[in-house]
Amino acid sequence: MELRVLQYFLAVTREESILGAAKSLHLSQPTLSRQLHELEEELGKPLFIRSNRKIALTEEGMMLRKRAEEILELVHRAEDEIALSDEHLAGDVTIGAAEAEGVRFLAHAAERMRDEYPLVRFHVISGDSAAVLEDLDRGLVDFGFVLGEADASKYESIAAPYRPTFGVLVRSDDPLAARTSVAPEELYDLPVIISRQMLRTDDLRRILHCGAERLNIAATYNLLHNGAMLVEEGMGCAVCLEGVVDTSGARPLRFVPLSEQPELRAAVIWKKYRVFSRAAERFLLELKNRAASAAAGPA
Repeated sequence: MELRVLQYFLAVTREESILGAAKSLHLSQPTLSRQLHELEEELGKPLFIRSNRKIALTEEGMMLRKRAEEILELVHRAEDEIALSDEHLAGDVTIGAAEAEGVRFLAHAAERMRDEYPLVRFHVISGDSAAVLEDLDRGLVDFGFVLGEADASKYESIAAPYRPTFGVLVRSDDPLAARTSVAPEELYDLPVIISRQMLRTDDLRRILHCGAERLNIAATYNLLHNGAMLVEEGMGCAVCLEGVVDTSGARPLRFVPLSEQPELRAAVIWKKYRVFSRAAERFLLELKNRAASAAAGPA
């Protein structure tokens, strides 16, 4: 399977038409059709559902589109890193991160690097821990910021100087909004909004000391900014981390911490034996220096 053919395939998925893709690629329609047919023969699966109006993808075609995008992204990154290797420090550093106030640790290190190396660019991809680990494993991000323990056999890590505070996000007119804290068991019969990650892991038991079957789950969220809108509309209170959504401004929201906090470690992680670009390698050094300074405390 050639990279050129993958580019052709993605062009057809964008245009939803062989004719439109052929024009964008400056190819003849018969040439492009032949390349796509050969790709389907090579894979032994139909990739397209053809009709008079437009082309749609089969299930196998959707799977290939996702993989093709990842492959070409990695190729572009490799080309950029090699092209820049003998120049002034430049390039891209990509970070997968859970939504948490602790991301400021990475932001401070990135700001320091940009002061010294303005040609380095940073890309932050938000997601829960499962999504971050998946992107790390596929080589789509250089570093991940996660809460909880990472598999030491697969990842190297730096402890981040951040201790997460869990609680609930409520409307300002909710009776809980006047409280200084709330016990986990007080939430069991209230409508709650939780992250999808909590359903897939042991986080619920660590945070609320119960399983999903004990809760009145009104909704789930992936990113808290959307979950906060559900809270504003009165669907329930969102179990979340402090500092992700601003509660000091005009939005009618309040954060109430849990009276019992789980012991969760925040860490920056990366795949073992990964070969970094020069920019990512320098960023890792900056992170290590900042983590060591934070661990040593004030001079």
